[in-house]
Amino acid sequence: MTDKRTDLKAWDRIIIGIDPGTNVMGYGILGVRGRTPAMIAMGVIELHRTDSHYLRLRHIYDRVLSLVEGFLPDEMAIEAPFFGKNVQSMLKLGRAQGVAMAAALSRDIPIAEYEPRKIKQAITGSGAASKEQVREMLRRQLSIPADAIPPQLDSTDALGAALCHFYESQRPSVEKGCRSWKDFIAKNPDKVKGL
Repeated sequence: MTDKRTDLKAWDRIIIGIDPGTNVMGYGILGVRGRTPAMIAMGVIELHRTDSHYLRLRHIYDRVLSLVEGFLPDEMAIEAPFFGKNVQSMLKLGRAQGVAMAAALSRDIPIAEYEPRKIKQAITGSGAASKEQVREMLRRQLSIPADAIPPQLDSTDALGAALCHFYESQRPSVEKGCRSWKDFIAKNPDKVKGL
C-alpha cells in the first residue's frame, strides 16, 4: 500500500476509486484541492488467501469500510464489470462490486460507476489503452514517483476510476435528454430567449 495521508481536512474533496475483483481488489484515494487532484493513497486488497467466496465478500466489505472510515471520502467511483463469456466469473465479480458499494452506501457515500473503456479514455485519450499505459499516464498526470506505485495494476485501475470521476465532475452539466445544441434550444426556449 502506498499512502501519503495528510490532514484529511486539507482536501476540498476526497474520491475513493475501486477496481473490484475476487482475487485482488484495487483501491485508490484521490484528494482534490480547488481544481487540482492528487493521489493520497493506493493499494490492493488481497483476497486469494481464502477459498470461500463468501468469506472473501466479508473481507471486501470489512476492508472497504475500513478505507471509507479511514479516509472519509466524499464520493466513490467504481469500475463496472465488463461482460465476459464466463457467467460464473461475472456473477462473482458482480457480487464483489456490490459488497464494495454496500460498504460505501452504509456511510451515505454517493457512487458513480464507469466502464473500463470510459476510464481508459479519460486517462489516456484512448478507450483501448493497456493497463500499463493507464498506470504511466496516472504517474505523469498526478506526479507520482515511480517507486510509489504498487506493482499490481489493480491499484492504478482504481486510482484511474477516481480520476475519471474527477474529470467527469468538472465537465459542465448538460440538460438530460438533449443530444445536440439544436435539441437543447428546442427543449429549453426560456433559457436561450434573447440570445
